[in-house]
Amino acid sequence: MSHFRFECDISNILKLDMPLVNPHGSRLQSKSGSTSRAGNGASTANTSGYSPLKSGSLNTTKTPAKTPGKSGNKKHMTPAKAGEDRYIPARSNKQMEVASFLLSKENDPDDTPTKKDRQKAWSVNLNGYDIEEAKILHLGGKPLNVSEGYQNSLKVLYNQKTTPVSVKKTARYISSLPEKILDAPDIRNDFYLNLIDWSSQNYMAVALHNTVYLWNAATGEIVLLAQGEREEDYICSVSWLKEGNFLAVGTSDCKLWDVVAQKRLRNMSSHSARVGALSWNNHILSSGSRSGHIHHHDVRVAEHHIATLSGHSQEVCGLKWSPDGKYLASGANDNLVYVWPNVQEGRSSSHVHCFTQHQGAVKALAWCPWQVNVLATGGGTSDRHIRTWNVSSGACLSSLDTQSQICSLVFAPNYKELVTGHGYAQNQLAIWKYPSLVKVAELKGHHGRVLNLALSPNGSTVASAAADETLRFWKCFEVDSAKKKEKERAATKSASSILHQSIR
Repeated sequence: MSHFRFECDISNILKLDMPLVNPHGSRLQSKSGSTSRAGNGASTANTSGYSPLKSGSLNTTKTPAKTPGKSGNKKHMTPAKAGEDRYIPARSNKQMEVASFLLSKENDPDDTPTKKDRQKAWSVNLNGYDIEEAKILHLGGKPLNVSEGYQNSLKVLYNQKTTPVSVKKTARYISSLPEKILDAPDIRNDFYLNLIDWSSQNYMAVALHNTVYLWNAATGEIVLLAQGEREEDYICSVSWLKEGNFLAVGTSDCKLWDVVAQKRLRNMSSHSARVGALSWNNHILSSGSRSGHIHHHDVRVAEHHIATLSGHSQEVCGLKWSPDGKYLASGANDNLVYVWPNVQEGRSSSHVHCFTQHQGAVKALAWCPWQVNVLATGGGTSDRHIRTWNVSSGACLSSLDTQSQICSLVFAPNYKELVTGHGYAQNQLAIWKYPSLVKVAELKGHHGRVLNLALSPNGSTVASAAADETLRFWKCFEVDSAKKKEKERAATKSASSILHQSIR
């Protein structure tokens, strides 16, 4: 039976003579009604309600007599069946949820970086600057002034305000060549001896084997001051009095010379071995010998030996009084550094400090001129360290490995620097900034180890005596002319004030 019905449906579809629902029937009916009203003149509606086309399956509905929008009456009838007059799509619950999410997202701020933002980030990471904002040439207006501390990777030239010459800080030039070289034949290549010293009167004393020469730095004149009676009696140390008119000479004992009269004043015997280190403190001459003992001599009296300091077990090779005369520093071949009190203050002969950090012989000793409680020491081949000490507290302030034997050490007050003389392997002089101990320069030229250093009275030149039998003078600390004038004015003012006080 069902098969028969299916075949009938197929046959009716193929014949195309079955009644069809006319979707435009209501429109035709409305048009037909308006035509009949126009012919009759009184009727306003078509009472038949049927379309000119016959259709038994069509459901009749009322349609507005007038087109919506053309009359004041906006009321119209909705078709009874959905789909005959308009299309209303079906909306599922999922689609409504998606639509609600999209609408809510439109109100949120968009945090997604744009293409321009990404390009800017890439440019900053790759080039270090935003290429869109970089300007190589500035064509309009005045040239830009560079901001303070700004470094431009593009090397763009900016216009800068000129700095007055008085304010400019020019880099200090340090010549790598010595200003003067003198021959020093027969100078002894002995680490433990102190063979040169520069006086306040601008005379340099140089010990060459068994003779002592004086060199006038102002005129270049050379004078033979002393000569040993025997060939084996070599000079071990020389040291000037602060005023520069007397010179102490160490051999197996201590001799005192008047350089103006060029005559020996006295011979002070107390040591049993050679005297390799000397240092003055007013009228007290301190001497250190190979025996490890330190003797104090009062040069004013006949009984000159007034005190003995015992602490070192081996040869004393370094000896320096502090600028204020309160402390005496001694270094020896036993790797120890002692700090002794001034005997004039009635203290005992026991030491104040004993520094044991060095691992080699300590010959290089220097007191800081502008910080009188700071002592600098340098170790030999086994140590190679510069160490600075606070003698008030006994603390080690700094330590630096120089990678070379330190034979001598002096402070340069003009620039607050430290100068060291070295041995193997480069035999150089090194300049260090104090207190940071940053290397400023290296001075090379000697072909043997630098035995001793001495600073000129004005602090502008350092002299080095080396095992290559030469004296070299390095002018590295010349004071600026403006600073020099200020110092001269200050010195004149202080001298005049002292004079007024003495007159009154």
